[in-house]
Amino acid sequence: VQLVESGGGLVQAGGSLRLSCAASGRTFSNYAMGWFRQAPGKEREFVAAISASGLLTYYADSVKGRFTISRDNAKKTAYLEMNTLNAEDTAVYYCAATGGVAGTWRYYTTMDYWGTGTLVTVSS
Repeated sequence: VQLVESGGGLVQAGGSLRLSCAASGRTFSNYAMGWFRQAPGKEREFVAAISASGLLTYYADSVKGRFTISRDNAKKTAYLEMNTLNAEDTAVYYCAATGGVAGTWRYYTTMDYWGTGTLVTVSS
């Protein structure tokens, strides 16, 4: 699976962005999708994940209630809607795909495929 993120950019605190992750190659609908982020000098961290069917979603506590993950299997695209952004959300955001079970989705080491990332900068 090849993954390409888009939608990053510069936004003011309190604003919103919608990230997209377009997939190609293997059957997109067979994979759970995750979003991770990495801020300068920090480890890559889990943001959100969604099951292959789209019925199950999981979020990091830091984004719960502000971010929404979704997917459109017909378009082979996953999304991350980000609202009420703050400076702590500044990072490179990566999408990833995995064939693993739900309990592993928050661990970046279990992801099978990765995009190259898109930068989100939140100005305070």
